[in-house]
Amino acid sequence: MKLFVNDLTVIDFSYLCEKRGIVGESWIVDVLLEGDLNAMSMVLDFGVVKKQIKAIIDDAVDHKLLLATGSKKLRITNSGARQDHEYVDFYSERAAYFLQSPKEAFAKIESDEISIDSVTKHLLDVIIVEMPENVSGLHLTLRPEKIEGDFYHYTHGLKKHDGNCQRIAHGHRSTIQVLNNGKRDASIERYWCDRWEDIYLATDDDEISRDKIELSAHALEDLTPDHRYFSYYAPQGRFDIAVEEKVLEVVDCDSTVELLADYIARQLKAMHMDNDITVVAFEGVGKGAIADA
Repeated sequence: MKLFVNDLTVIDFSYLCEKRGIVGESWIVDVLLEGDLNAMSMVLDFGVVKKQIKAIIDDAVDHKLLLATGSKKLRITNSGARQDHEYVDFYSERAAYFLQSPKEAFAKIESDEISIDSVTKHLLDVIIVEMPENVSGLHLTLRPEKIEGDFYHYTHGLKKHDGNCQRIAHGHRSTIQVLNNGKRDASIERYWCDRWEDIYLATDDDEISRDKIELSAHALEDLTPDHRYFSYYAPQGRFDIAVEEKVLEVVDCDSTVELLADYIARQLKAMHMDNDITVVAFEGVGKGAIADA
């Protein structure tokens, strides 16, 4: 017997890519279970699937930075400054990134690269051990949302958030809609998607000087004049990141989707002063914020 739940959850995360750098991503998760019927004449209660399996997936990868442990461009070491924190040094073709975060902000994937296949295998290994004996098979489908039009991938962190959004390197694959005097403007939408392609979004209030950043000894030796430094404390611990200018945009607000929609609307209003601007900014799949200017 087979049991399925489509659209079980959406995982929003970032990952390190040897070509693209830090990439924000959002994948929809479908689940298929195989097995014998239990005492309730079910393979598994839908409530258990929706709560337990979703919770396992969220805990494993959601709102984390995914690290392919087989990558030769990646170095992971224990933080010398803080207990239960780790340093991550990564050298992509696009830029070099250096971080310190609590260990729980990272997900280590045993693969040479982060892909749908490697993340699926990781999740299957984590989930199957938590299933009851009557469940003999587990299948996951991870898939990006089908988007008609342009979209961007961004990575950020929210220091004021009590939950996992506080992690300094998690992200989303998002689309945007811009209404210029009440009509969709594809050229403006494309501009923002090009501008925020694989971008790191930092808040100006979180910027610190080089002498205050906490990074690995290797990272401190490899910093360039193009790196800028951001750090904050949140309930889970201290977060630090060094990002090169070419893959960075510093915004004058927290990077919640509400304020990012407003940030875009304000910039567009400055360029089109006589026009009415509406920005519909998405954060991952099926959620977002609307700002008018």
